Amino acid sequence: MLTINPVRLSLFLNYFVFAILLNSVGIVILKSQKVYGVDEVQASTLELFKDLPIAIVSFLVASFLPRIGYKRAMLIGLGIVVFACIGMYVGNSFMAARLLFAAVGVSFALIKVSVYSVIGLVTNNEKEHNSLMSRIEGFFMFGIALAYFLFPAFNTGAPDSWLNVYWLLAGLAGVSFLFFFFCKFYQVYEIPGADLADDFRQMFLLMTRLLVIVFVISAFLFVMIEQGIMTWLPTFNDRVLQLPENISIMMASILAISLGVGRFLAGYLTQRISWVWVLAGCIATAMALVVFVLPQAVSTDVGSITRLSDIPFIGFAFPLVGLFIAPIYPLLNSVVLSALPKKLHSPMSGLIIIFSALGGTLGSRLIGLLFKNVGAANAFYYTLIPMALLMLALLLLRKLTKETTTEH
Repeated sequence: MLTINPVRLSLFLNYFVFAILLNSVGIVILKSQKVYGVDEVQASTLELFKDLPIAIVSFLVASFLPRIGYKRAMLIGLGIVVFACIGMYVGNSFMAARLLFAAVGVSFALIKVSVYSVIGLVTNNEKEHNSLMSRIEGFFMFGIALAYFLFPAFNTGAPDSWLNVYWLLAGLAGVSFLFFFFCKFYQVYEIPGADLADDFRQMFLLMTRLLVIVFVISAFLFVMIEQGIMTWLPTFNDRVLQLPENISIMMASILAISLGVGRFLAGYLTQRISWVWVLAGCIATAMALVVFVLPQAVSTDVGSITRLSDIPFIGFAFPLVGLFIAPIYPLLNSVVLSALPKKLHSPMSGLIIIFSALGGTLGSRLIGLLFKNVGAANAFYYTLIPMALLMLALLLLRKLTKETTTEH
């Protein structure tokens, strides 16, 4: 008989809600310009209101979150989001949108650090950790893909109809809150340091470990690749493949879905195959897609396109790179967390989030500069450089995790 661990199910539910909210920023930026009359520069500040709280809160609370308690931290995050979603519907203004994303950023920092830490508590070995991390991150990508369809479903034409989606999102967060509130959370964990000052000290000491330094560089490189491609793929589809604007945006959901599928598959593969071989194969295949498939996509004359079914197969081929880059991030996170004592998982999770945010911001910026200076048709070729560096970092990371695990 199949049994479901309620704590694990809560991690999936919590992450799914935030995937939809975090990925809605581009949609709300568009609606803010049309409904609230703000210009592009003002609207773009919503991204800042989302990302800055994630980085700041992760830095401030990650080291001593075990003192607050992982269950309490996640309940606080979900509670904040319930009221923020209702506030967005009632406030119906650009300021309400800013407050919404600030609240989502604060809450996501609490949720992500807690989720990453609890994964270590509910798994018994590296293979279990790899598998659960990949599946949770895969579920997150499906939440991202859903956002591309959920918001348009509520956008029926009336000026404020799109706001009704926030009642649904508040309801989802509320259900997740109640489910986790009544969930029996028996996991026992250690506090990183002797006091609050020592908690911070433990996080900074992590940065002196070669394992952590190599991992941070690896995570930074991966998020640079992923966010660079995700952010600029709609522009690539529009300028190079010359797809209609709406079709270009919908194609971005294919990348998100392929990322989700890739992470779920990796979750099962790593139960049978060593993570190092899974990642090496994924990076090599992703590089092959850039070298051999991308030129075919660039040179193809797609003709007149009015719907997704009109796009030739080669138009879908490059977004499928998501299948192969997908496993890299969760498996890297899992590998480094599995190699460290569980009491250090919370501060390490804070470092993961901070450097992931930096990598995402820089990756999007660099690809944008390449789009401008070398052209949209050539920009993605430069992702081969961080991919090659990732392959080298992978081999070093394998050696260091073996040494660290032996020590513990």
